[in-house]
Amino acid sequence: MEVDALFNAFAELMSIQHMLYLFGGVLLGIIVGILPGLGGIVGFSIMIPFIYGMDVTSALAMLIGMVAVIPTSDTFTSVLMGIPGSSASQATVLDGYPLAQKGQASRALAAAFTASLIGGLLGAIILTFFIVFARGIILKLGTAELFILGIFGLSMVGVLSGKSLYKGFIAAAVGLLLGCIGSAPATGEWRMTFDSYYLFDGIKLVILGLGVYAIPEIIDLLVKNQQISTNGKLSGSWFQGVKDTWAARWIIARCAPMGAMIGAIPGLGGSVVDWIAYGHVLQTSKDKSQFGKGDIRGVIAPECANNAKEGGGLIPTLLLGVPGSGSMAVFLGGLTILGIEPGPAMVGSNLGVSYTIIWSLAIANVVGTLVCLGLANHIAKITKIPYGYVAPIMLMIIFFAALQATRSLEDLILLMVIGALGILFKHFDWPRPALLIGFILAGTIETYYYQAVQFYSWDMLYRPGVIGIVLFMIASIGLSTYFKKRSDKKEKLEKENRIKNGELSEEDLEENKTNYTYTFFSGELFMVIGLIIFAAYALFDSIPHDFLGGVFPIVISSIMIIFSILLAFQLVSKTKQRDVLGASIIENGEVTTYWKETWKSFLILPAFLVATWILGFIPSVAIMIIATIRIKMQSSWLKASIIAALSIGSLWFMCNLLSLTLPTGLLGDLILKG
Repeated sequence: MEVDALFNAFAELMSIQHMLYLFGGVLLGIIVGILPGLGGIVGFSIMIPFIYGMDVTSALAMLIGMVAVIPTSDTFTSVLMGIPGSSASQATVLDGYPLAQKGQASRALAAAFTASLIGGLLGAIILTFFIVFARGIILKLGTAELFILGIFGLSMVGVLSGKSLYKGFIAAAVGLLLGCIGSAPATGEWRMTFDSYYLFDGIKLVILGLGVYAIPEIIDLLVKNQQISTNGKLSGSWFQGVKDTWAARWIIARCAPMGAMIGAIPGLGGSVVDWIAYGHVLQTSKDKSQFGKGDIRGVIAPECANNAKEGGGLIPTLLLGVPGSGSMAVFLGGLTILGIEPGPAMVGSNLGVSYTIIWSLAIANVVGTLVCLGLANHIAKITKIPYGYVAPIMLMIIFFAALQATRSLEDLILLMVIGALGILFKHFDWPRPALLIGFILAGTIETYYYQAVQFYSWDMLYRPGVIGIVLFMIASIGLSTYFKKRSDKKEKLEKENRIKNGELSEEDLEENKTNYTYTFFSGELFMVIGLIIFAAYALFDSIPHDFLGGVFPIVISSIMIIFSILLAFQLVSKTKQRDVLGASIIENGEVTTYWKETWKSFLILPAFLVATWILGFIPSVAIMIIATIRIKMQSSWLKASIIAALSIGSLWFMCNLLSLTLPTGLLGDLILKG
């Protein structure tokens, strides 16, 4: 039976029809991946209506093509613009974008794509060998183990907190509380909704990701009005990126299996695997000095784990009918539409279908990577374009991506609010990854916590799986602490030696030339006070709820208030010397504060919101693009209008192709009614 299944799967795989639709899915996946914030969930959701009526071979090929390539193609925006292409490409931003700023975008993209290829192939191989045996392993994971695995993911906050653990914990707490907005998993009670129907379903990850990362980076570059590549040239080649991947082969050897295993954990791996891989390579590296500043290892590790997790995610999806991630959940719906029922039959009567899926995944990874490598050098040139031309088009794409959450103006309002928070975090050097990790894990940790307590009570702490995960987590944190102290000591000795040798003076010890002096009146203190007020609101909102509905936000908000008060006392007690890269810009011979210019540029968001409410999305985009290019680049009306027309034409074509609707505004509604 197994031999027949293998033969049938291979015959179907090699058919021209299957290959054509597989390549079509790969191309669609590349387009969806390049658009920031969309990712697999939106891509699958868009594709599902089109597979009705298609034969199983064609539809399955398209779905697998998209599954394989989105984690690869979403690297483009993560590296080139500092905008996460999807929820699973956020860690890539930390080092990929600084590399692009150094003119090494081609190198970073090539390393990411090569690592993605290897990770995807390893994920497919792991899935091939374990598809028969994985069911028993997965069934042994109870809610207690899943809860502790969520805590393990949260432990990455300490690694990514920079110099201030207070800020890291507070940022993670903010993310956890934002993740609590909406319906409580245990009781269904509404929490922190501000009496808004829009918030009943909680905050959408795509909007949070765009607000925390995309908006601050675009506003920052818009203020400076420079090209993304700050050194003025493209110095890194794609061949160098391939060589970097080979040099980091042992990192890949660790992170790819890790990605596949984490991807196989239902509900956990989809959005946190890149952070765990990034935290692992950071913890185990002796030299941490360049992480966050453009270390190629910080690109390779999350990218190979990210692609490997797709193979792992198919294990519970196919064998148990339990999606391993959000995109796998939509993929599961697609299988149901095609009449393929996931479960034990996938290693029985449908074994041939399982092998077709696995091998299609491997082929699509190869094809997608080769296409992306071919595009890398050409698309990397975007980092040479003055940002006054790029920013309005990127804002158009971001607004479009944000509207895909619910297609209502509330999406843009929430994007604006979270974007302001993201700007504050960036300006005061708070760890934005910690906020994202907290948000991603909030629902997972809370759900598994109350289930574990109900099923096992406190006896869950004595389960072998829980003990093993806790020991691994303690070892991981201990190793990170050891290497951090070792790195700090080494850095201190190097500075002392340079001072002794006359290479460095005491005045040169500051990392940046521009310093801000903050007293207790500083904006950072006011931001901390605002966060305390938010935590207090969460606390008082949660107290009236049932125990299981309120205990999680009560604990988180209480801890957040304590850490925030301690940090506030730190800010008040002494004058803070802050290094803010590019803290001021020179314009017309006068120094104007970066802070002021940032918020002036931020006004684009509320202005666009009001214009969309009145005029509709398309006319507002046209006005924004023309006005921004005219003001920032001093271009002619004709040139600005041509760029706006081409951008709107592309947007219009995409909307018609995908049957998407955009807000028409009050004026548009009047015209349609008339």
